[in-house]
Order: sequence, then structure tokens, then C-alpha cells
Amino acid sequence: MRDIRRKLGVLVDDDDDDDDDDRKPQMMDIHRYSGSGVDTSYTQNRELSWLRFNERVLDEAMDSNVPLFERMKFIEIFTSNLDEFFMVRVGSLFDLKRIQPDKLENKGGMTPGQQLAAIFAEMPRLYKKRDDIYQKLQKQLETQGIVHLHVDDMGLEERQYFEQYFREQLLPVLSPQVIDLHHPFPHLENKELLVGALLKHERHVTLGMVPLAPSLPRFLLAPGNRMGYVLQEELIQAYLDKIFMNYPIIDRSVFTVTRDADINPDDEEVEYGEDYVKQMKNVLKKRRLLPPVRLEVQTQGDSLVAPWLSKRLGIPMEQCIVTRTPLTLGYVYGLEDHFSGQQRGELCYPPYDSVTGLERFGDTPMMDVIRKRDVLLAYPYEDFGIFLQVLREAVNSKDVVSIRITIYRVGKGHVKLMNYLILAAELGKEVTVLLELKARFDEQNNMDWVDSLRDAGVHILYGFEGYKVHAKVCLITEHRDNKVSYLTYVGTGNFNAKTAHLYTDYALMTADQSIGRDAAMFFRNMGISNLNGNYEKLLVAPSSLKQKLLVLINEEIGKAERGEPCGIRLKVNSITDRELIDALQKAGAAGVRIDMVVRGICCLVPGLPGLTENIHIHSIVGRFLEHGRIYAFGQGAQTKLYIASADWMTRNTENRVEVACPIERQELKDQILEMFDIQFHDTKKGRRIGQDGCYHHIRPDNGSNSQEEFMKRAKARVQKGAPE
Repeated sequence: MRDIRRKLGVLVDDDDDDDDDDRKPQMMDIHRYSGSGVDTSYTQNRELSWLRFNERVLDEAMDSNVPLFERMKFIEIFTSNLDEFFMVRVGSLFDLKRIQPDKLENKGGMTPGQQLAAIFAEMPRLYKKRDDIYQKLQKQLETQGIVHLHVDDMGLEERQYFEQYFREQLLPVLSPQVIDLHHPFPHLENKELLVGALLKHERHVTLGMVPLAPSLPRFLLAPGNRMGYVLQEELIQAYLDKIFMNYPIIDRSVFTVTRDADINPDDEEVEYGEDYVKQMKNVLKKRRLLPPVRLEVQTQGDSLVAPWLSKRLGIPMEQCIVTRTPLTLGYVYGLEDHFSGQQRGELCYPPYDSVTGLERFGDTPMMDVIRKRDVLLAYPYEDFGIFLQVLREAVNSKDVVSIRITIYRVGKGHVKLMNYLILAAELGKEVTVLLELKARFDEQNNMDWVDSLRDAGVHILYGFEGYKVHAKVCLITEHRDNKVSYLTYVGTGNFNAKTAHLYTDYALMTADQSIGRDAAMFFRNMGISNLNGNYEKLLVAPSSLKQKLLVLINEEIGKAERGEPCGIRLKVNSITDRELIDALQKAGAAGVRIDMVVRGICCLVPGLPGLTENIHIHSIVGRFLEHGRIYAFGQGAQTKLYIASADWMTRNTENRVEVACPIERQELKDQILEMFDIQFHDTKKGRRIGQDGCYHHIRPDNGSNSQEEFMKRAKARVQKGAPE
């Protein structure tokens, strides 16, 4: 998921709208290390850039223009982002430190050990900032009747109610353990919440631990009219003396460990074929046993539990973080279900209903619409159901002979798309699903569909050894008028109805037969494990995407040298690819203006005199997750524009299968570029990246919010009258 930012490590008041350009960030100097042998004068380390981005997410929790409870969600996003960062990136750095301790990364010139030291040095400041914001929001929520209760502060009625609940409901299903000769220290699952107590046992001190009860809810509502709630771990902690009755309790805390989770299936010598699913299941089992990289302890003061666990687990104290905030915050989404209508209206974003196919196109069959002209969808402003309507029509069409689609993250709650594919196969159509089992942390969910698809006769492809298939392509093949024709969907986001309402993405639906033939070739190449296919219009990684991007950048350099109109506009989630970064720096130094909207990691530092002064980089963090990728080269009608599944990261350009698709209909090209211009000039949710690599407000602060503008425009367009 996403968002991190800059500034002093002090809590900024919600009403403080001052520009912070002159504030000196306390994060490590981005150019401190430069011993890699490559030019790091205009680049910054990937991990430190990510931390800045995630801090930017946390900063949204301080924005008084964001509804109060939505600000709590930004704290949760910051927290879950950090969890995945430790599991994947920090875990990988520990692995690299063991294998190649002197290896220097090529953006900051830092060894794995130096990167880890810099990351852990930032944690006390970031956790304190989160604690301060969380406490402040809790006090504000109390004024709205949403009260996080603590047992010591409860009234008599509430205390009796929760004590009875603990005794009758919670205590019978708990599984406490005391560490002693007969009960060795157990395996701690990744991110499993436990309540720990230091116990006096004869002349020794030992640990008692209590895992949360998974069968019971994370929070419990108080009786009565006010919406008070208590967390399960806090209730257990309050009544530990009723669990460890024979032991004096010295200290108590909630804790969890984060484990390295970056298992690469290709490191397991995976053989592709019928046993691939089985081997992936073995990989997931192995993930449970990887070493811990972080210990988190929740307590309201100093913790004696933390050093005990640090020693027992072999985790250095610098990797142990003590915090006052709950260690996982996913429960906040469930709280909203219990709000009154008034509370929901005052504390949450107002509902937004995406524009439907009926609103935009009337009752004209979507396949007929696409045959007449290219259609651009901009999620979430337009509904994912428009694509599902296309798929439904294809399933029921006597002319459709095959449906081929890539699936990366399908989502647990979204069964309609998969059921359409199953139905199509049962009706005798040839259906091919390229199912990426290695979509990190969605592997099990994707594997759950394998049997249902296979039983229906769906042809399943599992991708490539060493390469994830991240492309977003659906190809519908028809046999009409004694000839084969294609309808093609190419998008920037996953085929997932849930995320299509939460992420901003683009999708092109086209009857362009050149693109259709490219898509057909793409799926044939996927079936024969050919990464080096030739395509007429589509750019496909790892074979041709980066190479074409470098050519397009060089074309803009040539225009600049000839004094012709030139320019580059990019919108991506992250940019880390050193070769592309160097090409952009060269273009900027040659006089090409480069405007970029980069949501997350940005290893290119803009605005440096003589180096990157023609490069301008902004970032948007708002209600929706900015996810669409566009690449635009040139000016005016001659602009070459692509939408793509690929970020400008080495993993995408060299180690994944990605697809970029040209937008050739001028009306659609103009629409995307106008949206980019509005996003680049977003002064409410947008920030600019400065010469320090950190995020800064864009003046004026009372200007535009691009996402709100697009919501208004989408509705206004269909309310004008006749459908398209």
C-alpha cells in the first residue's frame, strides 16, 4: 500500500498552514555516503526515500481538512506500510548484510549495514510522532463520542461489564504459557500480538505470555449509549493477575515480532508444472520460520519486558521499539461499522458512487461502444463494473471464441470476475488465465482459485521462473463475418473491484487490431515462456519497455538541442531504476523540462543547480491511492503517451513482465494530459520534493484538490444529458 513524508520530528499543530520549505529535516543527509563509484550527487537511497514517503502518509493524519476518523486510517496505513517495509525491505537488507556486507547500493552508496543503521536511527522519531498524533486524535474523537476506554479509567458499571466478559468469554479461550524448564520459549508467529508479563518465579524472573484469542473480536464495545470500546489485548493485560495467579507480576506489556518475509520462490528451485502450487505452499510455510527483524512493545512507560525479550530472542535493543500506540490498527475500520449516521457523516468521507456504465454509455452494449471508438476508464471516478459488463457480454456472445486475462491480485471478496471466467469455460469458450501465484502476501488467495478454474476447464498459466507477471491485460477474441477480431483491455491496476474503488488507475478498452494482435502475441509468448517477443505497439518488459523509454528520452534531448518544443511528463508510483534516472538527469541538463508525479519512492532528487534544475517532482496523498502510471514525451499533438503497469523501478523494467500501451485517440490523450496537469498543480494534497529529498507544501495552500476535482467532473459529465 504507500505514503511517507518529511519535516522536523515535532508534532505540527493541525491548524498550522505555514509553508515548511525552510524547515530543516532531521533525517539523514541524502548525500552522506558516496563511495559506490557512481554519481550520487542527484540521487538518494531507496529505503530512506521510502521512509520519507511513509512519513508523508502519517502527516495526512495531521491535516485538519481530512475528516477526523479518516485521519485515524492514515495512521493505520502508515503502520501497515511500515510492517511490510520491515518484512520485505529490512529483511532483505539483513540477508544481504550476511552474504555481501560490503556491497554498495547505487543511489546512496551505502552498504547494507549502513542502510540498516540509518533505518533504525529513524524509528524512535517516527514512532514518537505516531504516538503523539494518535493520542491527539484520541482526545478529539472523545469529543465526538468515540472513546478508547482503559480499565483503570472506567466507571463501576463498565468495569463490572468488562470483568464479567473477561471471566466468562475471554478467559476460557486463552492459552497462557509460562516459560520454564517444562515449557520452552515457543515460536512466535510474524506480527502475532501477545500480552507479556515479567513474573517472579522463586528467585528468578521469567516471562508469561498470552496470545490473543482469534475467535473473539479485537475490540469490545461498552454497554450504554456512548460508543466506548476496549481492545482485547488491553483487557487481557488489565486482568493478568487472574491468569498468572501464583506469580507476582513485575511488568506487563503487549508485544509482537516482525519476521523477514521476503521468500523468493525462485530461490527454492521451483519447477513449473503441476507441482508448482504445491511448492508455493511450501514456500509460504517456510516464511513462518524466517528470523525476526524487529520487536515492538506497547506500554505507557518504560518497559522491562523489552530488554528481557531482546535478550531471549537475540534481537539487539536498537531493533526493539517501545510505543504507546496499539501495535496493529486494522481494527479501526471495524469501528466505523458501529457509528451512528450522524457520526459517519461528521467523521468520515462522504460516500462517492463511481459513474456507472449506464450513466456514461446508456444501454448500448459495451462491446458495440468499444468497436466504434477507444474507451478510457479512470478509476475510481468510473466504475469497475463497466469492465465487468464487457466481460459479461463476452461470456454470453456467440461470436466470442476466447477470453485471455492476466490475474495478479484478484482480491478475496471479488468473485464476480472469476465466476464469469469459469462460466465462459463451461459454455465452451477457450479461457486462459495467467495467474501470478507470487503476488506477495496474496499468494494463498490466488492459489485458492486454482482448483475451481481448473475444474471448469480454464487453461491456467503460472508465469515465468524468475519473473512476476505484473501486466494488466484482457483479450477478447471474436469470430465475426468470417474473420478474427479483437477487443483489448490494458490497464494500470489490477482486475480487482475493491481496489478499483480505492485506487486511481487508467484502463484503455480498444478495438485497435494492431494492439489486439500484440495482445494475442503476448499471451502466446506467455504460454511458451518467451520473454523476447516482438510487438508493434505494446511495450513489454523485460524485452522492450526500458529500451523504448530510453529512446523516447533521447528523442526529447535531441529536440532540446535543436531548439524544438520538448518535454517529459511522468506519473508513477516509484522511481529507482538507475539507468532511467541517469537518462532523465541527462535530459534535464540538456534543457528538457521534466514534470513528474511520483507517489512513493523517489531516488531522483530534483531542483539541484546544474544537475536537475529542470526536473520538478510532486507527490499526491489523498482519499484515494494514486496508482495510475502514464508516460508522456513531447508537446502538443505530437505527444507520445502511454499508460502502463510498470513503475520506473528495476524490478519492473528488468525482472517483471509489464505492458505499456499507447493512447492514440487525441481526445483521450488530451483528457489524460489535462488530468496530469491538474494533479501536478494540486496544492492541497500535493507536495513537492525538494533538493533535500523531502516533501514540502506547494503554495498556495488553499488551492485545488485534484481528486475532489475529478469526482466533480466525472459526475458533471454524465449529468449534462445524453450518454456518450
